[in-house]
Amino acid sequence: MHFPQKLYSYRNRRRLSKMGTGSSKNPDSSSHGSEDHGGGQLYVSLKMENYKLKDELFPHVYGSVPLIGSCDSSKALPMERESTSMWELSFVVPPNHETLDFKFLLKPKNNPEPCIVEEGPNRVLIAGTLQGDGRSASFKLDNGEIIEYRVFVKADRVSPFDLAASWRAFQENRRLSSVRDVPDVSINSSPTAGAEHGSSASLELDLEHYVIPAPATSAVYAANLTETPRSLKRTGVFSGTDGTIIPRPSSKEGHTSNDRSTIKQMEVPDPTRVPSGSGMVESKSVGTVSSLQKQDSYRGLLVDRGVGSPRLVKSPCTTSLTLDLKPDSDAKNMMPAAAGAVAAGAVADHMLGPKEDRHLAIVLVGLPARGKTFTAAKLTRYLRWLGHDTKHFNVGKYRRLKHGSNQTADFFRADNPEGLEARNEVAALAMEDMIAWMQEGGQVGIFDATNSSSRRRNMLMKMSAGNCKIIFLETICNDPKIIERNIRLKVQQSPDYAEEPDFEAGYRDFKSRLDNYEKVYEPVEEGSYIKMIDMVSGHGGQIQVNNISGYLPGRIVFFLVNTHLTPRPILLTRHGESLYNVRGRIGGDTAISETGELYAKKLANFVEKRLKNEKAASIWTSTLQRTILTANPIAGFPKIQWRALDEINSGICDGMTYEEIKKNMPEEYESRKKDKLRYRYPRGESYLDVIQRLEPVIIELERQRAPVVVVSHQAVLRALYAYFADRPLSEIPHIEMPLHTIIEIQMGVTGVQEKRYKLM
Repeated sequence: MHFPQKLYSYRNRRRLSKMGTGSSKNPDSSSHGSEDHGGGQLYVSLKMENYKLKDELFPHVYGSVPLIGSCDSSKALPMERESTSMWELSFVVPPNHETLDFKFLLKPKNNPEPCIVEEGPNRVLIAGTLQGDGRSASFKLDNGEIIEYRVFVKADRVSPFDLAASWRAFQENRRLSSVRDVPDVSINSSPTAGAEHGSSASLELDLEHYVIPAPATSAVYAANLTETPRSLKRTGVFSGTDGTIIPRPSSKEGHTSNDRSTIKQMEVPDPTRVPSGSGMVESKSVGTVSSLQKQDSYRGLLVDRGVGSPRLVKSPCTTSLTLDLKPDSDAKNMMPAAAGAVAAGAVADHMLGPKEDRHLAIVLVGLPARGKTFTAAKLTRYLRWLGHDTKHFNVGKYRRLKHGSNQTADFFRADNPEGLEARNEVAALAMEDMIAWMQEGGQVGIFDATNSSSRRRNMLMKMSAGNCKIIFLETICNDPKIIERNIRLKVQQSPDYAEEPDFEAGYRDFKSRLDNYEKVYEPVEEGSYIKMIDMVSGHGGQIQVNNISGYLPGRIVFFLVNTHLTPRPILLTRHGESLYNVRGRIGGDTAISETGELYAKKLANFVEKRLKNEKAASIWTSTLQRTILTANPIAGFPKIQWRALDEINSGICDGMTYEEIKKNMPEEYESRKKDKLRYRYPRGESYLDVIQRLEPVIIELERQRAPVVVVSHQAVLRALYAYFADRPLSEIPHIEMPLHTIIEIQMGVTGVQEKRYKLM
C-alpha cells in the first residue's frame, strides 16, 4: 500500500513519529491488530476544495482527542494548502483510535476570532468508513452568505512495518527517502513562502505581529511585593489610635561595639573586564573612587567565559582570620536549597560565631528617591535565586496599613512628635515581624526604610541583639537629574499618591517630605555597613565597606558592586529545533533540523530589526553546536560562548529518550519524577547544580549596559528566567520554555517586565 505522493509538515511528522514508531516496537501486537482491522493501520487524508476561497479565512479541523488535536474549536489544527484550491490534513490512526468524530471550520490565520464552524452534525469515521453523506461542507458567514466546500475523506490501510521502516529511514538520513516503495512521509524539506511558519521575509512586518501573551508580571512598584505585615493582623495589637506599646524581643547591651572600624573603598569594576576565580575576600586596603572606563569593543571576538565565579582581587595587606568552628544542632535546619559551593559557604557561615550570625538583616538607609526599594528588590531576588530564604520588609507598607496612605508631608516632620512616634512604631513592628520570621527559619531579611537618624538605627540594633546580624546598606545619590527622575516615578507609582489626582500637588508634597528628611539626615558611621555612592546611574561610582566578613555578606557586596539600574533589554531564546528534539532524545551535541535552520534565519531577522539601534549589543551562546548554529546567521554583533550556558548534563542518560530511561532505569526515572529540582542524573547534574554555575552569568547580565541576546537550552533558560521573574526554586524545572519563542526581559528603574515573541 502506497502513501499519496506528498511531503508532510512538521506537525504531521510529530504525530506520525509518535504513532508509527509505537506500532513498530511490538511486531506481534501490530500483526494482531492488522488481523482485526484489515491488515494494517489507517492512513487518513482529509481534503477540502473550493475555487472561490476567501483569502482571509483558512480551513481547520477539530475533533477526537488525541488524533485531530482537540474537541475545543479554538485549538483546531490548520489544514495545509496543497494547491490554489485544495487544502489537506493527514494523519496515521493506530488500531485503538479508529473511531473518529470531527468537524471543519474556518478562521483567520493569526486570529482565533471569528471562528465559523460548518453546519450540521459531527462527521463520524469508523474503521476507515465515513458514516453518512459527507461530500460537502457548508459555512454560514455573519452576513448570511453560504460558502460550500467539496470534501474528500480517504482512508487506506498501511503496514506498520512499512510505516516504521519509512520513519527509521527518515531518522537516520534526515533526507527524503523511499523504503519498500513507501515515500518518506515525515519531512517538509522546503517550506514555501506563505506557509504556516512563514518565511524570514515576513519579519519585515511589525514585530508586534509576533507578540503573544506572557505570564502575569510583577507589579511595577516594588514595595507592593514585600512581605505582608502579619503583626497588624494579630487581635489586640492595636485597639486604639494612641500608640499602643509593642512587645519587644529581649535585647543585649553592647552588641553595637565597633571593634573593627577600618573602612574599605572598592573600585567599581570596568564592565568589560571579568575577573577570574571564585570566592569573595575581605580587603583591608583603602582604595580610591574610579569612574567606569568606556566599554571596549567585543566585536569580532569569540570569548569562552567558562564556569568560574568572578572575585575581587585579594589585597596583599589582607589580615587572615583564624576561626573556631562551633557546630550547632540548629544548623541542619538552616541549610539553604542551593547546592555546591553556594550551600557550603552559607552553611559555614551558620557554624561560625554567635547564634545571631546565622541570620542576616540588611537594613536600608537613605533619603527618599535614592533607589532603596528597587535595590532591595533586586537583592531579594538574587538571594532567593541562590537558595537563601529571603524576604523584603517595607516599612512604608506597614505605615500605609496602620495609618493610611494619605499622610501629608507634615507627618514626616522631625518636630511632629505624633508623626515621629507613629513612624518609629511601624518600624519596630516591621523589625519584630522580621525577627519572628527568622526564628521560624528565615535567613536574610531586607529591612526597607529611610532609617535616616542614628537614633532609629540604634533602636533597630538593640532589637536585633541576640537575634540577627545587622548590615546597614546606605544608598547615596548626588545627581540632580536622577533624583528628579526618581521623584517623578515615586509620585506616579507610590500608593501614597494613588488618591491624588493632581500630579503637581503630589510632586510638591513629596518635595516637602524630602526636605523634612534632609534636615535631620545622618549618614551611617556605626556598625557594619555598605555605602553605595552614585551607583544607580550605571556610569561609575563608589562602594565603601566597613566591618564586613563572611561568605554571604561577601556575595552581597559583590552583587551590589556589579548591579545598576540602566534600562536595557535581555532576550532569552532556546536554540532552533535540533535533531535530538525531533527524535525525543535528551542531551547530545547534535545539529539543528531544517525547521531549526528556518528559525535561525527568522531569529537573525528579528534581532536585526529589534536591536538595529543598539550597536553595543552582544550575542551569548553555549558551547554546543545547536546554539552556535542558531546564532550563526545573526550579523553585526559579537558572539560570546559560555560553557556555563551549556544544557544540564544528563550524565549516563545522555542521548536517551525518557521512555528508554523509564524502561531501563526505572528507579532513576521515578527519582527524577519525585523531585526534578534536586534530582541529579548519574554522573550528571541537577537543576541546583545548573543554578550554581549560572551565577557568574547572572552577575555579568546585571553588569551589562547594552542589550544581550542569550541563545541557550531549556533547563538553563528556565533557571535564568526564574531569576528575572522571581520564581521560587521549586518551580524552575516546570517553567514553560517553548521552542522558537523569544522572551524579552526589560530591566530598568521600574523593575522587570517581559514580552514574548513567537516567531514560528
